[in-house]
Amino acid sequence: MSDLRAEAEALDARDELGAKRKEFVLDDTVYLDGNSLGALPAHVPERVADVITRQWGSLRIRSWDESGWWTAPERIGDRIAPLVGAGPGRIVVGDSTSVNVFKALVAAVRIARGGTDGPDATVGGRDEIVVDATTFPTDGYIAQSAARLTGCRLLPVAPAAVPGVLGERTAAVLLNHADYRTGRLHDLPGLTAAVHAAGALAVWDLCHTAGALPVGLDEHGVDLAVGCTYKYLNGGPGSPAYLYVREGLQDRFDSPLPGWNSHAEPFGMRPDFEAAQGAPRGRVGTPDILSMLALEASLDVWDGVCVAQVRAKSLALTDFFLRCVEAYVPQGRVESLTPVAHAERGSQVALRCPGAGDVMRRLVERGVVGDYRAPDVLRFGFTPLYVSFADAERAARVLADTLD
Repeated sequence: MSDLRAEAEALDARDELGAKRKEFVLDDTVYLDGNSLGALPAHVPERVADVITRQWGSLRIRSWDESGWWTAPERIGDRIAPLVGAGPGRIVVGDSTSVNVFKALVAAVRIARGGTDGPDATVGGRDEIVVDATTFPTDGYIAQSAARLTGCRLLPVAPAAVPGVLGERTAAVLLNHADYRTGRLHDLPGLTAAVHAAGALAVWDLCHTAGALPVGLDEHGVDLAVGCTYKYLNGGPGSPAYLYVREGLQDRFDSPLPGWNSHAEPFGMRPDFEAAQGAPRGRVGTPDILSMLALEASLDVWDGVCVAQVRAKSLALTDFFLRCVEAYVPQGRVESLTPVAHAERGSQVALRCPGAGDVMRRLVERGVVGDYRAPDVLRFGFTPLYVSFADAERAARVLADTLD
């Protein structure tokens, strides 16, 4: 045990991202739930106070122009873009992940059909939507609704089996970059290429990877992508999600939720809709300014950070935690669901354990915060910007004591 503690200290001393830890509001708790809600960056409260007291309190409606409220969705999108491998003008921030999944999936079907929709479009055309069978439930619900709306048949398939079901009837494929239960990382480049070879469009959910590892949206030709900002991006509870549309598809992106914010002339108040150019096509209604500007402030912690560094530390942390679990926890008490291969691993460790809900409750009482997924999975999320190797060692030690 003392050897692993000493190793943790040595690893922390060499950690290139170690200084980032002081930029967050932390305490003595080992916080390993950043894959559900990221920690608060320390400077955000002051920035949000300015938004409330000066921008809203004093400037009031003038802030739409003078404080840059109106352009915030695109401006903040451009700040997220480098973290997911996208160029400027491809991401817009706003709405929830669920709403953006709906917009992206329906738009993908419409593009695949050449802009047509409705029952007539399925005759001799593309009438199938493939969805990740292990997806987060909401994505599945949205996919079911999108299929009904577009007259498509829904095919739930495990990600590894997707290439085998693709064909001339496939319109769009909705996949998660990482499995939310196990943290297994799916092959975004390979699956995207397979989808394109079938003449369909690929829609990726990045909720459990953005901010934890390189994504490469532009590099790999991803068509559309969505993600939340309150996990590894630390935007705060319920912070707005984002929508990515590949540059070559933007003029064909036909949102099923056209709103006055996505109009070419928002203040023209014309009865006929004319879509804006570029990323603003993904907007709908008035942005949620308070949470959006809190997100913008939180992104300051990424200044000077290379995502490749984040990925390297993520893998080192999860490797070290698994070693500590193996050393401390009696054999047979937990089973790791986390892929051994780095290429297949996200930034969390999932351990199968009987009575996982009660075990996690007791861990939280002892100052180690993770979460669990029914019926028997303990989840530990490792956010490299503020989780230390000492945290990983302590978490494994407390887990062993709890199970003893």
